[in-house]
Amino acid sequence: MKSFPVGTVVSYICRPGYIEILGKPSTRRCLEDSQWSPIEQFCTERKCKHPGKLEHGFTNVTDLTFGSKATFSCEGGFRLRGTNEISCVIKDKVVNWNRDLPFCERIPCEPPPDIANGRYTAAADYVYQTSVTYTCDEVPKGADPFSLIGPPTIFCTYDAHLNGVWSEPPPQCRVVKCDNPKVENGRKISGFGSSYSYRDSVVFECDPGYFMIGPEVITCGENNTWSPPKPTCEKSVCHAPKITHGVVIPEKAIYEEGESVQIKCSAYYTFPDGAAEVTVTCQGQETWSSLQNSACEPESSASTPDISYGRVIDGQKPSYSVGDFITIECYAGYTLHGEARIQYIGENQWIPGVPACQLSPYITAIICVIVAIVVFLAAFWVYKKFFSQNGKRDSTPCTAEYKICKA
Repeated sequence: MKSFPVGTVVSYICRPGYIEILGKPSTRRCLEDSQWSPIEQFCTERKCKHPGKLEHGFTNVTDLTFGSKATFSCEGGFRLRGTNEISCVIKDKVVNWNRDLPFCERIPCEPPPDIANGRYTAAADYVYQTSVTYTCDEVPKGADPFSLIGPPTIFCTYDAHLNGVWSEPPPQCRVVKCDNPKVENGRKISGFGSSYSYRDSVVFECDPGYFMIGPEVITCGENNTWSPPKPTCEKSVCHAPKITHGVVIPEKAIYEEGESVQIKCSAYYTFPDGAAEVTVTCQGQETWSSLQNSACEPESSASTPDISYGRVIDGQKPSYSVGDFITIECYAGYTLHGEARIQYIGENQWIPGVPACQLSPYITAIICVIVAIVVFLAAFWVYKKFFSQNGKRDSTPCTAEYKICKA
């Protein structure tokens, strides 16, 4: 119908994949105002059954309603056979999963590779974590045996594309022979024999008076050579000690173990304890006794030189080492006699010598003039006081007395 008279009732049915909700009406009526009566949702999605657990794998389902999806993955060492995703759809008027469930199979490997002169332990099949062990063939009595080069056991694993691979290449069976090692000035202490095969080891030690350079243990390697290379035994000697600002007595290139030498510091240098010389002894293997305390250090002075009427304006320190400089200036009114900048050379000596501060000639002249004026004034005052006044005192009485005589 295209139009419905008032009072008409219509019924609904749910579409495939949906089911009616119990208790919810599925009808509507045309009302007097020509409007349809309201209706609540009465259809809901049908649900598929849970697809189930995946052996050696994982099932990821967020919802089971019509239209939802389920995904699958496998644990390490297994790979998925079948689809990795299924959907809940309508099948035969009901909802169901659209595909069969996948399964996880253990990743297989190809049979392990064969090797010459050897064999491996066979298995029914070769899948993830299956291991095989290789051994070398026996040889007739008196013949050189085969040595297994490499790891004896390998196992089936997988790569980034989930393809089965063996953990590493198979070992090899080869005849390995190393020569009889000998060390000059040394001897074997274990591993005695006339012939040596793969992984045989020998331990050496040096004769008295010699020390070893290199490893004491060597092993026969797969390339018929010793690894690491055999050591050498060197005579236990010392090279001449290296002393800065000093000399070694007697001076030689090589010193025997137990031999002693004297070390003397150069001029203006001393040892830390103030000694003039020290004796050190070769202990062998390039080691000298007490050499760590045999460093020559610059001498130090006790204090800054005493400068009358002057001072140090640059380089002043509590003590001085050979080569230190200081700069001196005089106080106002004094003149420097000598060099202003002097250098310490040790033993409390300075070059070109500590200068002296003396009064300026102008000041000396002024002082002399002042002294002369003071002396002159003093003499004049004495003269005026004693000689001038005494002369007047003598003339007056004598005249009076003379007049009296005349009368």
